[in-house]
Amino acid sequence: MAQARVGISGWTYPGWRGDFYPEGLAHRKELAYAAGRLTSIEINGSFYALQRPTSFAKWRDETPDDFVFAVKGGRYITHMKRLVGVEAALANFLASGVLALGPKLGPLLWQLPPTLAFDAASLAAFLGQLPRTTAEAVALAERHDDKLTDDRTWTETDADRPVRHALEVRHHSFEAEEAKELLRAHDVAFVVADTAGRYPFVEAVTSDFVYLRLHGDKELYASGYTDEALDEWARKIGRWRGQGLDCFAYFDNDMKGYAPFDALRLIERLR
Repeated sequence: MAQARVGISGWTYPGWRGDFYPEGLAHRKELAYAAGRLTSIEINGSFYALQRPTSFAKWRDETPDDFVFAVKGGRYITHMKRLVGVEAALANFLASGVLALGPKLGPLLWQLPPTLAFDAASLAAFLGQLPRTTAEAVALAERHDDKLTDDRTWTETDADRPVRHALEVRHHSFEAEEAKELLRAHDVAFVVADTAGRYPFVEAVTSDFVYLRLHGDKELYASGYTDEALDEWARKIGRWRGQGLDCFAYFDNDMKGYAPFDALRLIERLR
């Protein structure tokens, strides 16, 4: 049966200490603690800056064997370059250590800014550059530029595995059917983003998996999910899994510490 993985967006939140994280738990042990209770986590630091291969390898080694990370693509690619002329930036991102996650590498998440409207040509060009296997990712990573020194790169894979991609949009022009069809043509998941009504909410299936980002249904990043809301998400995930679609769900309502507890409650429902 198709898998369902549920987790959180990032794990380093001071406000969670003494709440989700037990009082006195060493900060260096927070990932292991969260990973022991959840089934996946989004790495979000990669959105803000290129990480180091040693960091990816450390995260890999601190988590259970069957754990999976999603990795958020860099904002330099999505927000600054706005998907155009990103060949070197994409190579640098892939060379920064993403592949060091090995079998724990899950989907790559690409989040677009609210000001970026749907443009079929530029989006198709970007999606066409994305690697679909780890071998393709290695080939791209080897083309990194001199912004990365040799000790800051990882350009190998222990096995050739599929690489999945998900796109989170924030401009309502992406609600057009043409955008959904373009993602289907490139086998990229259209992220189902729950954003308290601020950004597009689209449940179109455009790949062989579904990617959910639950930012809060009443107040963006701040509100927790009710039992009824989680019951409904569990039903939707059950329906998608019944269609043979793997599901990845990440709670990003971290502002008041709801995210990890909501993730645990959804995991319990899916059992």
